[in-house]
Amino acid sequence: MPKIRLHDLRHTHATLALEAGVHPKVVQERLGHATIAITLDTYSHAIPAMQEDAAAKIAALLE
Repeated sequence: MPKIRLHDLRHTHATLALEAGVHPKVVQERLGHATIAITLDTYSHAIPAMQEDAAAKIAALLE
């Protein structure tokens, strides 16, 4: 079984939270980052899914 560091669990928690639609400000506060920019820069790989979800929600409103 591979070693899992506490940092790995923290990263997984943040990524899953963002992908689940948790607001980035809430993730920032949970992680204790000084600014939301740090959170968004660090976890930007989870943001494309959020962009697609936002576009789908806006498109549904316009139908």
